[in-house]
Amino acid sequence: MRKFNFCAGPAALPEPVLLQAQQELLDWGGRGCSVMEVSHRSPEFTEVAERAEQDFRDLLSIPAHYKVLFVQGGATGQFSAIPWNLFGGGVKRADYIHTGQWAGKAIKEASRYGEVNVVASSEDRNFSYAPAADAWQESDRSAYFHYTPNETIGGVEFNYVPEVKAPLVADMSSNILSKAIPIEKFGMIYAGAQKNIGPSGIAVVIVREDLLDRAMSDIPRSLNWKIAAEAGSMDNTPPTFAWYLSGLVFQWLKAQGGVEAMYEQSLKKSGLLYEFLDRSDFFSSPVDPASRSRMNVPFVLADEQLDARFLNEAEETGLLNLKGHRSVGGMRASLYNAVPLEAVEALVAFMADFEKRVA
Repeated sequence: MRKFNFCAGPAALPEPVLLQAQQELLDWGGRGCSVMEVSHRSPEFTEVAERAEQDFRDLLSIPAHYKVLFVQGGATGQFSAIPWNLFGGGVKRADYIHTGQWAGKAIKEASRYGEVNVVASSEDRNFSYAPAADAWQESDRSAYFHYTPNETIGGVEFNYVPEVKAPLVADMSSNILSKAIPIEKFGMIYAGAQKNIGPSGIAVVIVREDLLDRAMSDIPRSLNWKIAAEAGSMDNTPPTFAWYLSGLVFQWLKAQGGVEAMYEQSLKKSGLLYEFLDRSDFFSSPVDPASRSRMNVPFVLADEQLDARFLNEAEETGLLNLKGHRSVGGMRASLYNAVPLEAVEALVAFMADFEKRVA
């Protein structure tokens, strides 16, 4: 029996996608073998790759002058790839907003290759909010401006897109495909797959074509966006099964009504949980209400000594992976696209019952 999975990543996948992959595992498309067993350069897999890219472009209305890349190394690999690809255009300086652990890791990695200007930080309040634009100290000249629209660990989401001078770069690993994106406001967007796209092992990059000629001369070949673009993301053997599964997720998303439908669902799911947290005297959210994430909802109990009991009873009830990140503790419910509204309803009902019994 399937249970409700609130894992932050690798996260829940749509059940119809898993069932289709199961049915096709040994005999894919009547070929008598698995999709994992065919050449990535075969006409059959080329068709999979091309459809996945087109479906992804359709879902996000990606203009033709942006390249879509399917790459290895996850979003963490792009922490290095971004400065490598953009610091060769004459400016080795970048602006970053520091809003939590993932932004912090991106900042640390970029600092290895050039100067990083932290334009704003929410560390003063334990990364519980998204800094307002009037608090930024933007550079006069920078190769790019980087931010993390949704911090998975802290549960903080920007409710606006920054207006900046430099090409805007965004780590959308945990909220991509959950709402429409004004693509042309960005120079580059990247996302690890294992939250809202598909299984772990692949990442997606959306990059404006004019940025493909700004790489440092000594960039590692495997990180070079231009080489990846020219090779159709197949300069080396890609993670074919993850690419195939991601394509199935894109098809499922289209069948559900696309990102507009996912956005409405995300508001319902997160709204239901936040409404309960705000009413409760026993549970609470540590995030500023103006910056609350639709995707990742951290919460704490009034008595942290009850955390273990809460998690054990939740799992016995069929509510999985609610433990908060090891760096912050507490609880966290990740409400990605594949997590149904019924899961949140079950979680809220359990929390209400738990509070009634132990508070």
